[in-house]
Amino acid sequence: MTSAPAAPPFGRLLTAMVTPFGSAGELDLDTAVRLARHLVDEQAHDGLVINGTGGEAPTTSDAEKADLIAAVVDAVGDRAHIVAGVGTFDTIHSVQLAEQAAKAGATGLLCVTPYYSRPPQAGLAEHFRIVADATDLPVLLYDIPHRSGIPIAEDTLLRLAEHPHIVGVKDAKGDLASSSRVIAATGLAYYCGDDASLLPWLSIGAVGVVGTSTHFCGPQTQELIAAFERGDVGEALRLHRLLLPIYTGIFATQGAILVKAGLRLRGLDVGPVRTPLVDATDHEISHLRTDLAAAGL
Repeated sequence: MTSAPAAPPFGRLLTAMVTPFGSAGELDLDTAVRLARHLVDEQAHDGLVINGTGGEAPTTSDAEKADLIAAVVDAVGDRAHIVAGVGTFDTIHSVQLAEQAAKAGATGLLCVTPYYSRPPQAGLAEHFRIVADATDLPVLLYDIPHRSGIPIAEDTLLRLAEHPHIVGVKDAKGDLASSSRVIAATGLAYYCGDDASLLPWLSIGAVGVVGTSTHFCGPQTQELIAAFERGDVGEALRLHRLLLPIYTGIFATQGAILVKAGLRLRGLDVGPVRTPLVDATDHEISHLRTDLAAAGL
């Protein structure tokens, strides 16, 4: 049975927001609030993902995660969806983070495939169901096998789509044929998890993007999505080609590294990255300047 097209549960454009740190590596909530307002009010975001990979979640404490969600919710929660990254390789810990995010005011959860331990598909399904049962918040599954080590199989996604709290997928797997079948057969809302692939994802029924380069090109990405939605594929293609240098260039090294460097170039200093990441080199920053200019930014 073919499902009707999914509605975008968190809007069309979200960004996995970087986490600001002070010069000594401490969480900088004042700058986080400033950045969140910038992304929502000036960069046209419908929502923000907090405590994702781009937010260096592997290096922040549970207490820092809760404080960050609460600060961002207070700053922009009246006009943007706040989706909290809660996935870990430990189901119990993921449940604790989900419950904490709900208490801090998040409006949705992002749950990544358990990484490193490489559970079988039955274990993946059980993990996601347990996390989804932990709160009443809608859940996005995050399918990113090049980081987690394993994909969420098509059959597993079809089964998980039956859970009332699991509403969508952030897909960085890139198997468009398989995902086309899942989209057609379920009500899951698919968000592109690879900036440069947004246009082809829209063509198979995705509802939007959770981006990284979109720290810098939110309005233009919104225009791309809107052009496609109204049937102006030519304009969507023009914008895709225009933005391609930054869509791809932001991943010349780990995304958070270059986002923080780019924000510093724009006068919004969000501080350093935490180890094991290292700050961008002069060579990387030079290439980033070129990519931003090539994209008209």
